Amino acid sequence: MTPHPNSIRIALVDDHNLFRKGLVSLIDIIGDKVSILFEADNGLDMQKKLDSNQLPDIILMDINMPEMDGFEAVKWLNVHFPGIKVLVVSMIESEESVIKMLKLGVKGYLSKDVEPGELENALDAVYHKGFYYTDFITGKLVHTLTNGAEKDLFDEAHHLNEKEKKFIQLACSELTYNDIAKEMFLSPKTVDGYRNTLFERLQVKSRVGLALFAVKHGYVKL
Repeated sequence: MTPHPNSIRIALVDDHNLFRKGLVSLIDIIGDKVSILFEADNGLDMQKKLDSNQLPDIILMDINMPEMDGFEAVKWLNVHFPGIKVLVVSMIESEESVIKMLKLGVKGYLSKDVEPGELENALDAVYHKGFYYTDFITGKLVHTLTNGAEKDLFDEAHHLNEKEKKFIQLACSELTYNDIAKEMFLSPKTVDGYRNTLFERLQVKSRVGLALFAVKHGYVKL
């Protein structure tokens, strides 16, 4: 496929051909500002179709795919083509999957029922600002990322005790809250207390928001 001059070059990686065609239709609505370089069925197919002389700026990536899923594909890209940004487009919206993808460094996360306007906004934001997390991260954290207004949250981080730090680290894993309680030798009710307290103190509203805070302030390494 020949990209339009000065357009955002993208690739589609999804094992559902019908959905890929739907994305192509959405991108056609967006117009010449976006060009599709190639489509791939999974991570392995993506590897074969990547051309180092004409790399995509953004890859729209599904998670559940045969042979090489989205998680493994992103890991491979991080090693071989770290400059390519990944925007996840998936029906999987569990906290665990979002956190795992955030830790791998994806730049955004959309549901497969995305509308043309949101897709255009997401591609534009990832290309120009470097991220698009509107649906998954609170307004306060988006403000922190885009404006650098992180001093208050950073100061608050220095008042965390060791138990709270341990909880944050475990919350950034794929463990359930009950699993975290067992790991910390605490009751589920106590762990709920840690969660609610930290959500309030750090001004986040979800486990995903807590994970982003942890990554930004060094409690969890990417």
